[in-house]
Amino acid sequence: MSVKAKTKTTKSLPARARTEDLRTGSNAPVDVSGSLEAQIGNEVRALRKELELTVAELGASAGISTGMLSKIETGSISASLGTLNALSKALNVPLSRFFRETEEQRDCSFVKAGSGVKIERRGTKSGHNYQLLGQSVHGELAVEPYLITLNEDAEAYTNFRHAGVEMIYMLTGKVRYRHADQTYLLEPGDTLFFDAAARHGPEELVKAPMTYLSVIIYPRRS
Repeated sequence: MSVKAKTKTTKSLPARARTEDLRTGSNAPVDVSGSLEAQIGNEVRALRKELELTVAELGASAGISTGMLSKIETGSISASLGTLNALSKALNVPLSRFFRETEEQRDCSFVKAGSGVKIERRGTKSGHNYQLLGQSVHGELAVEPYLITLNEDAEAYTNFRHAGVEMIYMLTGKVRYRHADQTYLLEPGDTLFFDAAARHGPEELVKAPMTYLSVIIYPRRS
């Protein structure tokens, strides 16, 4: 008796997928864009500030009241196409500029295996080899992912200290890693996540070569 294999048909997501369809295991908010009015308002305000114009000055140039422009910038009203056209002329930008944030253009970094930017520390951090695996360009947070290798001649160093948080995921070898007043024996598969403002670093190089992923996240300076 033959059994017919069942095939599963996968339907493509509609253009406007439901919010629950886009969720992942993360607790990060799904709505990252805000309303269209808020996006337009943010762009108008940013352009006005670039030109060092006050709300009153831009309003007068565009022929709209100060109160209306303030509401447009805060996203509390939906501006007409005619009003947006007047603002685009006053700001000397194309009308499409106000809708820039609605386009699906986000930071994305792709690094082929072995092609990351290599950095070799000197002095007390000799033998600590860093390979930058990507880079975030925009946004309020900066993210730096590294593949770190501690060679046979690497030296222990526990005085790293910087803003933000850091996550370490151990790949090979074994190291005793210090964070503040605690130490942790890291073996392949172990993860350490910590406040990077406290002094930290490999205190004892137990089994070389040691490799681990280090992801550093910190607020970008304006």
